[in-house]
Amino acid sequence: MRIVIGLGNPGREYETTRHNVGFMVIDKLSDSLGIEVRKSKFQALYGEGMHKGEKVVLVKPMTYMNLSGHSVRQVLDWYKPEPEEWAVVYDDMDLPLGTVRLRVKGSAGGHNGIKSIISTLGSQEFLRVRIGIDRPDVGVSVVDHVLSPFRKEQRPALEDAVLKSASALRTFIEETFQAAMNKHN
Repeated sequence: MRIVIGLGNPGREYETTRHNVGFMVIDKLSDSLGIEVRKSKFQALYGEGMHKGEKVVLVKPMTYMNLSGHSVRQVLDWYKPEPEEWAVVYDDMDLPLGTVRLRVKGSAGGHNGIKSIISTLGSQEFLRVRIGIDRPDVGVSVVDHVLSPFRKEQRPALEDAVLKSASALRTFIEETFQAAMNKHN
C-alpha cells in the first residue's frame, strides 16, 4: 500500500496559490495513474486504485491547511499503513522556487499544515516531499505570499517541480521512498 497526501486549501480561489502545490501534485498523480480523486471521506477528497500490483490512495485534505492533521489522522486510522507506506507533499518557502526535496522526517519548519500533522500524530517521523516556493518579497507577509498565485514568469519552474515531485512519488509507489530519495534528491 502507498498513501500520498497533498496539502492545500479547498476552493477555487486557492487553486493556483503557492500553498496548493501539494494539491497540484496529487492532481498530476491522479492523471498519470488514472486514479480519480473524487470520493469524500476523512474530511478529504480521495481516490483509490491499483498501480503495478500496489494499492494506491491519493488524498487532498479539505480541512484548510492549518487543520490538515485532523484529516491525516482519519486517513491513517482507516488504512493503518506502516510509516514507510505514506508520504506528505507540500510547499516550502525555505527552498528556492522549483526545488524538490525528499526527507524521511523533520520539524515543521514553520509550515502550519505540517505543524498540525505533527501535533495530531505526536510524531515528526513521516515521509515528506517538499516543493520550494521561495521566501516572500520584501514587504509581503508570509500569509499573503503563500495565499497568492504564482507569477507568470514563475510558472515554468512550478510546472517542472510538480512533474519532478510526481515522478519522485511514482518511484515511491513503485519502489521505496529511499529509492525516490536516491533518484530525485
